[in-house]
Amino acid sequence: MSGSPFLQSIRTYLRTNHYSYQTEKCYLYWIKDFIRYHRMEHPQNLSDADVSNYLSFLVVERNVSRSTQKQSLNALAFLYREIIGNPLGVLPGITRSKKPLRLPTVFSPDEVSRIFSVLTGEYKVIASLLYGSGMRISEALSLRVKDIDFTRSTVTVRQSKGEKDRVTILSKLSAQLLSDHFSHLKINYDSLKLDSDWPGVHLPNALGKKYPNAHRSWGWQFVFPSSTNPPDLITGVRRGYHRHPRTIGRVLNHAFKQANITKHASSHAFRHSFATHLLEAGYDIRTVQELLGHKSVETTQIYTHVMNKGANAVKSPLDHL
Repeated sequence: MSGSPFLQSIRTYLRTNHYSYQTEKCYLYWIKDFIRYHRMEHPQNLSDADVSNYLSFLVVERNVSRSTQKQSLNALAFLYREIIGNPLGVLPGITRSKKPLRLPTVFSPDEVSRIFSVLTGEYKVIASLLYGSGMRISEALSLRVKDIDFTRSTVTVRQSKGEKDRVTILSKLSAQLLSDHFSHLKINYDSLKLDSDWPGVHLPNALGKKYPNAHRSWGWQFVFPSSTNPPDLITGVRRGYHRHPRTIGRVLNHAFKQANITKHASSHAFRHSFATHLLEAGYDIRTVQELLGHKSVETTQIYTHVMNKGANAVKSPLDHL
């Protein structure tokens, strides 16, 4: 199915309109799953009721979360609006997921210190950006040299969730670690550039056509380059890319164990901790929302439930006896 002309047309539309690769993978996954559920029937021949049945199936049979059901709905809404040209109407009778929203895992400052004490090299630099700048792992790994501003102590996050750019803070520790990291990165870059056949790095969208020399320029190099060169999604040419999130995740999980962290945590816990600790320090929730790149302040408000203030700061009457 993955090679069908219909799915290829969707892939072409997504790339032509500069959707992120993660969005492309997500949308295609749900569209293919939707087609399989309806026994390979073309979506053009299916009704709004068929969409409702599928979304209900995800909850009843697969027990998916609220966010997963919403993700699949977004993919199908895109399919019918942009590809088929027949936007979905009201979808009555959908069984909504009632899984409760879980509070995020947040490290204490002491736990963060213990984790950093066991991290070294490139992994410590990445972790410093996750906790010190509130970045997602995918955002940190996608950074280019030009996105780091040491003078203003800022990091520009390009095409983050929602396809928007934002600026966040650069901690002093991150700046120090990145400065050392860049020294080694520049040596390797200078060596590669001596090879006239070196194709350079992957560029977003069709930027390489507009700026043919940008592939080999210092500013466009990835801060955390991969050792492999995957094919460019548009041209098929193998170019430099960034490290894979799964590799970094495995190293961080090992560090959590070494630091005796008993909480169920992933790399995203650093971002949760960044937001929570800023709010605990008295920073305005709107400022934190902007740094995180949240579309709605309601998303940021979840961190108020895990702050060391409010109900969490109340002492039990038993402690006064």
